[in-house]
Amino acid sequence: MTEMPTPRLAADVFQQRLLDWFDRHGRHDLPWQSPRSAYRVWVSEIMLQQTQVTTVIPYFERFMARFPTLEALAAAPQDEVLHLWTGLGYYARARNLHKAAQEALDSHGGQLPTHSVEALTALPGIGRSTAGAIIAQSTGQRAAILDGNVKRSLARLHAVAGWTGKPAVERRLWALADYYTPETRLADYTQAMMDFGATLCKRSTPLCEHCPFNDVCLAYAQGETKRYPESKPKKVLPTRETIMLLLHDRDGRVWLEQRPASGLWGGLWSLPQFDGQERLNDWLADNVVRPERLSPMPCLTHTFSHFRLAITPQPVSCDRLQGVREGGTWYDPAHPPAIGLAAPVKTLINQLAPFSLKSTPGRA
Repeated sequence: MTEMPTPRLAADVFQQRLLDWFDRHGRHDLPWQSPRSAYRVWVSEIMLQQTQVTTVIPYFERFMARFPTLEALAAAPQDEVLHLWTGLGYYARARNLHKAAQEALDSHGGQLPTHSVEALTALPGIGRSTAGAIIAQSTGQRAAILDGNVKRSLARLHAVAGWTGKPAVERRLWALADYYTPETRLADYTQAMMDFGATLCKRSTPLCEHCPFNDVCLAYAQGETKRYPESKPKKVLPTRETIMLLLHDRDGRVWLEQRPASGLWGGLWSLPQFDGQERLNDWLADNVVRPERLSPMPCLTHTFSHFRLAITPQPVSCDRLQGVREGGTWYDPAHPPAIGLAAPVKTLINQLAPFSLKSTPGRA
């Protein structure tokens, strides 16, 4: 049995204070709140993972305009789903969303199985907290959540030591989250918990003077709100290097190749990548008619969760490619197709035009 820290308030008192604050200061006009269907809540929750509300809102609205129902999402090509996700990052979220929609269509009659947390977490990309948020907000059934905002708030309120990603610490926080979760007003309570952490009990600048729990918060009493929750032990991110080829023809189209379905930028369209200049030169000699190197572009660094990618962009113009090539396409920036692009690829394509005007002497 999980040992739970001693609750700072009786559950009903905690709920009343939080909901009173939410009624006055919470967010009541988010686009997924009206109408508040399981599908719309699900999409918003997936988008909100690792991403702020202000960033998500326009993506959510465009996504809903194109895929207003689970059936529409399930029937769409993955390229189009990734296209509408371009810029949000963490693209596995989009691939799992698409796959989960197809599984729900095949196995659950086109509906999300909101009857239990276990049924929802069986779908790709839906964890325990996301399942709880979907159920609580769309059905009003009792289900606890423990996203990053809730972890931070509960860790401060109870001065829970340790990084919240450790299983033992997470179990203690889940026990608290479940203890405080009410039987009524589940949609409001769930949104209140997320709003409280996002707008009041913020990561770096919590507004403790305005907090409805500052009389019982242990971190505040100890003057150590910045200590809780404790950060993940830092690791030095390694740096990998790559050359990205911006090969474009006389019409200004850029050659792109689709990444494998899994792994880095899975399913997205990217520029050809090379480990070194020799490999790039060999590829150009074998595949390109009349390649001509152009003025170099500034280097670009893209940071992933577990490493940094140092990108050397190499623009090259050409007449055409030799032969028929599978798994690639000519991308016209003036008339972009609805395909998903890796974020740095989109950045480099947008920067290409001014650099492509000045060529350097010699052939590649």
